[in-house]
Amino acid sequence: MATESPAGESPSGGKRADAQRNRQTVLTAAAEVFVTSGVDAPIRQIAAQAGVGMATIYRNFPTRADLVTAVYRHQIEECAEAGPNLLTSADSPFDALRQWIDLFVDFLVTKHGLADALQSDNDRFAALHAHFLDRLLPVCAQLLDAAVEAGGISPGTQPYELMRGIGNLCIRRDNDPRYDPRRLIALLLEGLQRPHAS
Repeated sequence: MATESPAGESPSGGKRADAQRNRQTVLTAAAEVFVTSGVDAPIRQIAAQAGVGMATIYRNFPTRADLVTAVYRHQIEECAEAGPNLLTSADSPFDALRQWIDLFVDFLVTKHGLADALQSDNDRFAALHAHFLDRLLPVCAQLLDAAVEAGGISPGTQPYELMRGIGNLCIRRDNDPRYDPRRLIALLLEGLQRPHAS
């Protein structure tokens, strides 16, 4: 008479799938809380947003640095995976590039806060920054190449300079409510666009 125990030492993947779902839910909630309340937000606020107990967060992320690093990596992966998906679903390659840059800006808003939190752990942050470039530069290059090939933008824009330029426009956006980096980024994209020749 085998009974399922809450500890569930079962080899079945059900418990693992639940644990993975909880982890993803915590990462998404933490990213949202970090944007609104900063990376020093109370863990209980993240738990409430995720709808889980604090023990679940500490089981997955024993330290705040572990949580911050995991959020950063999770957001890099989401941004990287979005590029190819947008190329297949958007109306045009240029539209895919525009939508991806919008996601990238959302990511950067959180990234700057995460970077501050990781300043005390420079090796870890250097590895994350390298991972950020390794994952996102090829996606940006793919989107730029597709937009050039479709005639949406002029050739010559380098992925690194575009990403760095957007990053620079996003820095310190919280400090001045009169400044909206998205307006300048829209102008930047408008400047990349090829005039429609008929």
